[in-house]
Amino acid sequence: MTTYQELLIQHCKKILTSPTINKNKIVVLCEGQGSIFDENILGRETVENYRKMEQWDDAYFYKKCIPRGWTGYIPQFFNCKGKPDVIQTYFKLLELHEEDINSRLNPNKLFAIVDIDLKSQDIKKYDLSNTYDFSNTEEIFSNLYQQGQINEENAINHRIWVTGLIHKEAYFIIPELQEVFENSIYSPQYNGKKVILEDIYITMADAIIKCNDLKSNLSTVSNRISHCSGLDCTDLEKLRDSWKEQFENSDEIRKKELIYALLMLKKVKVTDKKTKKTKEDYWEDIKPPSDWDNTDEVFRDQLLLKIATFYSQQSNYAKYHIPTFMQFLKHFSTLN
Repeated sequence: MTTYQELLIQHCKKILTSPTINKNKIVVLCEGQGSIFDENILGRETVENYRKMEQWDDAYFYKKCIPRGWTGYIPQFFNCKGKPDVIQTYFKLLELHEEDINSRLNPNKLFAIVDIDLKSQDIKKYDLSNTYDFSNTEEIFSNLYQQGQINEENAINHRIWVTGLIHKEAYFIIPELQEVFENSIYSPQYNGKKVILEDIYITMADAIIKCNDLKSNLSTVSNRISHCSGLDCTDLEKLRDSWKEQFENSDEIRKKELIYALLMLKKVKVTDKKTKKTKEDYWEDIKPPSDWDNTDEVFRDQLLLKIATFYSQQSNYAKYHIPTFMQFLKHFSTLN
């Protein structure tokens, strides 16, 4: 049986020698299926499979968020399964690069982005050289974000980035995307009606009291949203009630602040740890209308392209996080 470390080394060596990268190209590691860690790829680690890694999950989305007009060396994204796998791949790539004369990687242009999620991920145990400045993902978050926005002065400190919202899917339902849903040729549906994002937020807020992971990590998560005053984070019920009360009695500016706070702590997708089955998935609950003649997945893929286009057209706006990350990468693309 192939061990995890053997898989990891195989995965890294394929990246290091991939013809899709070169010394001038930025490499970004992210979460998502399609890597050598998956059984459907194991044993078929061809160049073509590694090219296809940008067509799956996070790599696909992030690549589509690249700003229009970016000429020259476009970043290459590689899925590495889960958050710990991404981080281990990052450090193992740096280690193996020093040993491999055939490496096509420029270590100064290696980055990673992972979901912040609820539980902090240790970094130091994978950093064998003990050179990375941050011990875990929560430390990265605290340094990288300030009052819900990216601290652009601190961004230079980070090669491993974390999302500002709970995970990537939360960026699919931010309030500014309401217009994208409304302008789709085929009207997206939620609970049998046209998508009104505020309906989804209310449903998410009501579900707060069922989140055991959130309950276990509430003290940590409450620090992330401390800039959003007036929320009672004593327990889940008080958090739900205080959020809903303020949401119902606030102007649009305050509502957006509350929405972003919600998306920083409430998962868009929840999986039962025992059965591995999805219990909640607000993104996948968005369905095509009855006259759609293809699968739900194809519908959401097309919708996702429109969402990625939204991010690709934003200026370097720290509020949206993803455009700032792309502008940060663009800066590094011009360096040696």
